[in-house]
Amino acid sequence: MAKAQDLRTMTVDQLDDELVKLKKEQFNLRFQKATGQLENTSRVRQVRRDIARVRTVASVKRGDVAQPKA
Repeated sequence: MAKAQDLRTMTVDQLDDELVKLKKEQFNLRFQKATGQLENTSRVRQVRRDIARVRTVASVKRGDVAQPKA
């Protein structure tokens, strides 16, 4: 699981690459679930939250939203 603090040290391009990687993993997990081959069902939730975390940090770095405190 990616920590928000680790993500904040990355550049926007690195965050975009990480997002692509996570989206591919999410697709593969959905495919495994559909075919009945998914063993670690909790990974689906972890990946979904990591995607949200990466998107949030990337939008803050781009200046789309106000920077969170703390």
